[in-house]
Amino acid sequence: MRVTRDMVHEDLQPYYNRLRGFEAVIKYRWLSKLANGLLKHAVAGKNRGTLNCEQVYIPSSDGRWQIRARVYKPLQQDRPLPLLIYFHGGGYVLGAPEMSADVLERFINTRPCVVVAPDYRKAYTEPFPAGFNDCYETLLWATNNAEQLGARCDRVMVAGHSAGGGLTAAVTLKARDSGTADIAFQMPIYPMIDDQQPTDASREMQVPVWSSLTNKVGWSAYLTELHKRGADIPAYAAPARNRDYQDFPPTITFVGTLEPFYWETQAYVKALGEAGVPVRYQEFDRCFHAFDAIAGGTSIGRLAQAFTYDSFAEFYDRYVEV
Repeated sequence: MRVTRDMVHEDLQPYYNRLRGFEAVIKYRWLSKLANGLLKHAVAGKNRGTLNCEQVYIPSSDGRWQIRARVYKPLQQDRPLPLLIYFHGGGYVLGAPEMSADVLERFINTRPCVVVAPDYRKAYTEPFPAGFNDCYETLLWATNNAEQLGARCDRVMVAGHSAGGGLTAAVTLKARDSGTADIAFQMPIYPMIDDQQPTDASREMQVPVWSSLTNKVGWSAYLTELHKRGADIPAYAAPARNRDYQDFPPTITFVGTLEPFYWETQAYVKALGEAGVPVRYQEFDRCFHAFDAIAGGTSIGRLAQAFTYDSFAEFYDRYVEV
């Protein structure tokens, strides 16, 4: 389905044509690598004067990598605070934690917490399981070093947008399976969790920001080594493949109806609900991917942001500060 300008929410129509070039950044490997290099030069290590900021390096379990991670805290802190582990988006091929600094500051201002956000390996650098391992090992490192971070190791929150939402769901699944972390709740926002592309035309989304084409490119890059070996795709790579949602933590998510992740998010929420997991979920009609970030100043963008942070506050009060 080709989504025309008139089909999207009226608040988002002014952004429609401006965003169509983003597809090329994902589609071409060299352009994604260039974009990551430029992004790293522009923002890596950049601090915010309104937060206490640190940069740490976490040894990977394979001994081949140092995971760069950003730590954000309130300027004033008189007690150990809950941990929020945050994974940035970018289709598994782009991004850096600093590009989410506004989001992280708003989480901290909504409810006090210590945020640890890894610059996990992207798929064009090293495909799955590298990025997933970096994120899971960041969770373990943060809980094991909570005291030095000025944080608590119990009732951890895990969150991320888009591919970061997919990594949130994957890390939460691993933590559930292994019992290695006490996760109070998760926030996989419009998560990238299903590598199995729909074949019916009604679910083929030709839309700005993130289309069925870019989705296919992102998954192909992330899973390339598994595809080469003809290996089965594990649920830690594509969390929609999980079939057991018992003992999952409470979950917050939302999605726009005009994006490829719409149906997989619906299915994920349904599976969680059937397993008795408390879920806060909202659909935003006629909205494309990441509209809350791209058009945050619009009425619909503010509604999505309010849902995010109000839900975060509610779950923090209910499941963390108990």
